[in-house]
This record gives sequence, structure tokens and C-alpha cells, in this order.
Amino acid sequence: MNSPLHRYKAEFFKTLGHPLRLSILDALRPGALSVTELQAVTNADQSMLSQQLAKLRNMNFVTARRDGTTVFYHVHDQDVYKFLDLARMIYGRQLKLSEDILSELKQA
Repeated sequence: MNSPLHRYKAEFFKTLGHPLRLSILDALRPGALSVTELQAVTNADQSMLSQQLAKLRNMNFVTARRDGTTVFYHVHDQDVYKFLDLARMIYGRQLKLSEDILSELKQA
């Protein structure tokens, strides 16, 4: 029940369970960005952004590349977007179901 695989999966999902981390991944979808560019896109302060990037790096969602004094981040495995897109589809279906239930309740 509490196997290393289950613990790893739980950490995987917890890492994706933060709004700023999801925003970072969305921002990196087209390609690598610097910390400054990520700050502009996410509207996050530098310390919070660095903290969340560290968590994404620890789970190998993103990697960093230094070019002079600038650090660029990119998504390590592009398949994460397939996963996020699938989650978005599931979420959309759940919202639709909730809307249908609310509609039925209003009519009753």
C-alpha cells in the first residue's frame, strides 16, 4: 500500500498540484525561457518562482541551462503536455457533468 512506486506517484502528482508550477509548465510549452521571462509571464516574484522551479527540477519536469549570467529553463520531457492536456479534457468533462446536474436541479 505504501510502496516506493506509490510514494513516487504521489510526489509526481503533488508537484503538478500547484497553480504556479502549472503556469510555469504552460509558459514553457513553446520553448525555453529565462527566469526574467518566466517572471513576466507568470507575474510571480523571483523568490517564489525560484522555489517552484526548484521543485519542478527536483522531479525532472524542467532542466536549466546557463548562458552567461542568464539561466534558461525548458521542459525535460514534452510528454508531460500530453498528460496535462488529458487532465484538461477530464476536467472539462467533469465540469460539464456538474453543469448538467445543476441544470437538472434547477428544473426540478
